[in-house]
Amino acid sequence: MTPEMVMDLARQAIKVTLLVSLPILGIGLVVGILVSILQAATQIQEMTLTFVPKILSIFLGLLLLLPWIMHQLTGFAVEIFRLIPTFGH
Repeated sequence: MTPEMVMDLARQAIKVTLLVSLPILGIGLVVGILVSILQAATQIQEMTLTFVPKILSIFLGLLLLLPWIMHQLTGFAVEIFRLIPTFGH
């Protein structure tokens, strides 16, 4: 296995990781900002008000995006398995 193959594999792994995690993190960020705006407007500083909406929205996002996430991860795993015979050279 050449250093170029290792770097390419690491690049692909980072790309897939970012591609899969960014939509979920984006949902959490948007909901967190909306809740912060609501808290600032109403001056309600309840701690559970920040966590519950984010947890629920991330859970719903995962439910909706799970087929796409699984497709991305399965495609990457298939590519890794396809490359296994070339690792020994």
